Amino acid sequence: MATKIGFIGLGIMGKPMVKNLLKAGHEVYAYDIVQEYIEDVTRAGAVACSSVAEIASNCSLIVTMLPNGPDVKDVVCGKDGLLEHLSAGSTIIDMSSIEPIVAQEIYATCVAKSVYMLDAPVSGGEPKAIDGTLSIMVGGDATVFNSVKHILLDMGASVVHCGDIGAGNTAKLANQIIVALNIAAVSEAFMLSTRAGVNPSLVFDAIKGGLAGSTVMNAKVPMILDGNFNPGFKVDLHIKDLLNALNTGHNVGAPLPLTVAIMEILQNVRAHGMGQNDHSAIATYYERLTGTEIRD
Repeated sequence: MATKIGFIGLGIMGKPMVKNLLKAGHEVYAYDIVQEYIEDVTRAGAVACSSVAEIASNCSLIVTMLPNGPDVKDVVCGKDGLLEHLSAGSTIIDMSSIEPIVAQEIYATCVAKSVYMLDAPVSGGEPKAIDGTLSIMVGGDATVFNSVKHILLDMGASVVHCGDIGAGNTAKLANQIIVALNIAAVSEAFMLSTRAGVNPSLVFDAIKGGLAGSTVMNAKVPMILDGNFNPGFKVDLHIKDLLNALNTGHNVGAPLPLTVAIMEILQNVRAHGMGQNDHSAIATYYERLTGTEIRD
C-alpha cells in the first residue's frame, strides 16, 4: 500500500532507505541540512523539502534518521520542530540510534501532543541499507507498530517488535556491543595468524563455516585483508553508540567491562585520524602495536 512519508536525515543510511521506500511505491518528502543529500534523493523521485516544518505540513507519517539523541530532540521537540506542526494522530518513527531513556523522554513529549512514536533503530550498515535487508528493532505501542510494519519491511528483511518505547534502542545497543567486540576478536585472531606466518585469507576460508563464523566476520574480514576502511559504519558513530551503551549500563546496573575495553581501542583508532573510517579500522590498532599489516 503506497503511503506518503516524510523522511528527515539523508546520510549514509538515510539516502538508501529513502530510495527503497521510493522503489516500493511510496511518496517520500525528504529533508536534510545538507542540500547535496536532498538533491541525491530527489533524482530518485523524492520530493525536496526545505525545512522540518515543510515535512510536517505535508506528511502525517515521519521517519527520522539522525546522528544522536540531541539531534532527534531538536528535530522533534525543538523550536519549529515536528511537534509544532504535526496534527494529532500523526506518527513519528525514529530510526536513529540513541539512548533508550532519551527515546522515552521524546515519546513523553509526543504523547502530550497526541502524536504517536516508535523507536526503530537498524543494524546492517550501508550495504544492507542499500539492498533493503536491514534488521530493524522496534519499541513502542504494538498497535502502532502493526500499522507501519509493512513500511519498515520495505527497508528491512527483519522487523521485530521488542517491547515498549526504548526497547528498540536497548536491542540496538546490545547489537553494537557485539559487533564492536566481534571486529576486535577478528582483528586479534587474524593478527595472530599473520604474525605466525599463516595466510589470513586461508584462515578465513578455514574457519568462516564453523562456530567462529559470523555476519561480522564475513563483512569485515575482506575489508581488513584489502586495507579498505572506506566507511559503511563510521568509527565515530560506533563510539557514540558505545557511549550510549555505557551510560545505559550505568543507569540500569549492567556491568560492561568488555565494552569499556573496546571503547578504548576505538578511541585510539580515532586519535590516529580514522574517526570517519569504517569500524573495521579497529584492525589498525593491532597493526600499529605490531608493525604488521593484516593483508591477503
